[in-house]
Amino acid sequence: MATRIRLQRHGRKRRAIFTIVVADQRAKRDGKYIEKIGQYNPNTNPATIDLDFDRAVDWVMKGAQPSDTARAILSYKGVLMKKHLLEGVKKGALTEEQVEEKFNAWLEEKENRIQSKRESLTSAKDADRKARLEAEAEVNKKRAEAIAAKNAPEPTEEEAAEEATEEVAAEAPAEEAPAAEAEAPAEEASEEEKSAE
Repeated sequence: MATRIRLQRHGRKRRAIFTIVVADQRAKRDGKYIEKIGQYNPNTNPATIDLDFDRAVDWVMKGAQPSDTARAILSYKGVLMKKHLLEGVKKGALTEEQVEEKFNAWLEEKENRIQSKRESLTSAKDADRKARLEAEAEVNKKRAEAIAAKNAPEPTEEEAAEEATEEVAAEAPAEEAPAAEAEAPAEEASEEEKSAE
């Protein structure tokens, strides 16, 4: 009997959740299976994978062939790396201690990459949210200004005339001040001439 590690589809329309199973190759996709070894949820970012690692390694070592998607999942979780290292032990190239050391180093590196991806997704999400809030505040400010301008009482003709006279009156003293300053030095000069005589 040829065994396959593959996915069974569950969940609702457009929100599928997959169960990772070991099944006979001739069985239906969602039909009878030998053993359930995990769950895969592609709806989260990054995708959530719950896998019984030891059972998956055991089935791969026994010769179960994963489907393309299941192979990608097993590779992501390190099952195929562990199988590769265990094959080295069978051939005498590695010892059990070396296998554990190499696998733990690989696992740690993988976890660091996953963590950095999560952090970058979180920071990008926060930056996007902040930019949207600033844009929304700016739009609200413009909208409030437009409403205030629309609701402001229109100036009557009398008020418009008063504003015009105030502006003219404000300009007139400013123009007269330099002339007064020019007359002041002339008066001082005439006073000096009188005292000199």
